[in-house]
Amino acid sequence: MKNSCPVLTPAERKAVDVIKRADTALAAAVSLVLEKAVKQVAEDLRAIDQEDAAPVLEYFAGVVHQRMYCLMCGADPDTFEGGDPDIAYHVIRNSQNIARHYWSADIEPYAPKE
Repeated sequence: MKNSCPVLTPAERKAVDVIKRADTALAAAVSLVLEKAVKQVAEDLRAIDQEDAAPVLEYFAGVVHQRMYCLMCGADPDTFEGGDPDIAYHVIRNSQNIARHYWSADIEPYAPKE
């Protein structure tokens, strides 16, 4: 089997670069907003003497993850209604494959759909 990548035209390369820059900016913006949320909640809870109740960054990342999962699946992130189970299946399978491949997770991904 021959593994090769297509040679992009200059216009295609420019389009890829535009998308990569947007990906990088989006990731940085999400990280910044997560950090800001953690700090703001910690400050607000400290003001009411509840600083021990402050959630960690991973809590807020989980909130974003759940909303994005719904968005990817076409579901309403507030009600979870209207999602496409086939897309949900593929998103979950992709996550399982990442865990196995990159982190050696002992997990058996869902079997391929027939």
